[in-house]
Amino acid sequence: MSPPTTEDRVLRAVLANPVNGALLSSLTDALLPNWYLTAGCVCQSVWNALTGRDPQYGIDDYDVFYFDDGDLSYEAEDRAIRRTLAALGPLPGVDIEIRNQARVHLWYETRFGTPCAVLQSSEDGIDQFLTRSMSVGIRRGGDGALAIYAPAGLDDVLNFTIRPNVAPGRADRYAAKAASWVRRWPELTVLPWPVE
Repeated sequence: MSPPTTEDRVLRAVLANPVNGALLSSLTDALLPNWYLTAGCVCQSVWNALTGRDPQYGIDDYDVFYFDDGDLSYEAEDRAIRRTLAALGPLPGVDIEIRNQARVHLWYETRFGTPCAVLQSSEDGIDQFLTRSMSVGIRRGGDGALAIYAPAGLDDVLNFTIRPNVAPGRADRYAAKAASWVRRWPELTVLPWPVE
C-alpha cells in the first residue's frame, strides 16, 4: 500500500471537520457555478488535524466562492446565497460566507482600500488571497471526486507556514491576519512581508 499523497492528507484533514464534509457533499454547480470551499476553513482544518485540536477550533467562518457573471447585481448574489443556504439545511452556529467572484471588483476597493481587477473565475479569487496557505480551494466534480485547486501548492498549509501573497497595499492586512492566526495556532511560522 502506497503512502498517502499530499492531496490525500489535506482532504482527510479537511473532511475531519464535519461542517466541511456537509458543505462538500451538498454544494453543486447547479446551486453555485464554479464553486469552491476555500480560505480559512480549509487551511485551519488542516492545522487542527495536525495539532490534535477540535476540527472546528478557531474557524470564524466557512468561505464558499462561486462565479456567475450573468447578473452582477447585489440582488442576484443575495438570491444565490439564500437559495444555497436553504438547500444546505441547518448548520447551527456556523457562519457560511458565499460570494460571487464575478462581482468582487465592484466592492473590493471600498472595503479594503485598493482596487481589484475584474476576476474571470473562482480560481482567480483564490489566487488573490493574502497568504499562500489560504490559497487552497476544494470542490466536488461531476464524477463525485473531490479536487483541490492550490496555485501555490500545499506545502505551506502542511508545514504551518504563513507566506505573503504580495500585492500593493496589503502589507498591513497581512500582518493583522497573521497575528490573529498565531494567537490561535502558535505553531505557525510567519514569513515577513518583503520591503517595498
